Amino acid sequence: MGRGGSPQTLGYVHVYYGGGKGKTTCAIGLAVRAAGAGMRVAFIQFDKGFDPARGEHYSERKVLRKIPEIALIPTGCERIREDGSFRFGVTDEDLAEARRGLLEARRAIEATEPAHDLVILDEALGALAYGLVLEKDVVSLLDLHAALGKRQELVLTGHKLPESVLDRADLVTQMKKTKHYFDRGVPARVGIEF
Repeated sequence: MGRGGSPQTLGYVHVYYGGGKGKTTCAIGLAVRAAGAGMRVAFIQFDKGFDPARGEHYSERKVLRKIPEIALIPTGCERIREDGSFRFGVTDEDLAEARRGLLEARRAIEATEPAHDLVILDEALGALAYGLVLEKDVVSLLDLHAALGKRQELVLTGHKLPESVLDRADLVTQMKKTKHYFDRGVPARVGIEF
């Protein structure tokens, strides 16, 4: 029996990808919904670093950390500079943090005590697009999920969707930009974009 006494099967692979806004927002909504149903959630973020000396700039983390059912695991180096600009490129530290993200994802998928009902790999596909992880790394997580009996829902977000991930997914939603105020020079806003 699932939560609330109804029959429930977990184990589907969701992918939210594309160049449009809303991928992480969608994953956050699903995490909150699952937590509200009493499900345990592992929310692993790739390439979304945190500098404790400067404080948190990803607003959703302030709320997600307060929800006991959600284990928030951010990985990645800080990319927001002191002046608010974004740091591009890939350093050895970025690659090490991406490997840590893969390790955390593997641990969450393998966990049995306590087990997770939902594992979210936020920006895992973004990390793939930017060369922080390899396609074979992402595929190995999907294959591990399948080999262990697909015990939990598994969600991946990001820009790039290789065929190997598409083939293993059960639900794929493409976020496509039709129009965006960024194109008019509107900068990212606290509480809306981050």
